[in-house]
Amino acid sequence: MAIEAVVFDAYGTLFDVQSVATLTEEAFPGQGGLITQIWRMKQLEYSWLRSMMGEYEDFWSVTRAALGYTLGALGLAADAVLLERIAHSYNTLSPYPDAGACLAALGGRRAAILSNGSPAMLAALVAHAGFADLIPEVLSIDAARAYKPDPRAYALVEARLGVPPARVLFVTSNGFDVAGAKRFGFTVARIERQAPAALAAELAAGPVGPATMYRALRTRVEAIGAPPDFTIAALAELPSLLSGREWA
Repeated sequence: MAIEAVVFDAYGTLFDVQSVATLTEEAFPGQGGLITQIWRMKQLEYSWLRSMMGEYEDFWSVTRAALGYTLGALGLAADAVLLERIAHSYNTLSPYPDAGACLAALGGRRAAILSNGSPAMLAALVAHAGFADLIPEVLSIDAARAYKPDPRAYALVEARLGVPPARVLFVTSNGFDVAGAKRFGFTVARIERQAPAALAAELAAGPVGPATMYRALRTRVEAIGAPPDFTIAALAELPSLLSGREWA
């Protein structure tokens, strides 16, 4: 069946969540790497908890709460100004170096973002990267009030774009998102930025740092079935995948 739309996850797929480490290290020398990893993991955990408890708050609230948890867990303190400055770094994440070229090379296919981010966060992120013309359709799960991998989040694609799941190629680097999108019925392309052998070597070498632990927990395919249809090493490979395959 022909692919009519290519839908991208935002955080960790088009935009590098690790790019906040420059600011966290500046704010708390020697602790920036640990802050970055705990913050991201708690951000995801809080999104899932809010969905399961039926107590939705938008991703900006989740992001700030996760940052507060992280600093408290590490015994660190930040005044309101510094807290807001660090939190706002999620609105100016660096895009991956090949993201812009990938979006520009989609061959006229309809492109969109489906993200846990709030509408305001995503608007700021896309504008900061200069991607507004490359990917004008930006869908926030805020409209469903349920975070990915809840099926209600993925259902926004057909509701907003009018494209059925079987005609969507969903692109993500996040294991939980691969599983959720595949279960929902999308064709899924996973970006494997960390080769398994390289990660295994890091884990075996020890001691394991926070960034390596994060990669072990969040960059692999989840062991619950629903594997991706395709695995690529970078966004730069996506246009070739699309052009080199008979999708009809």
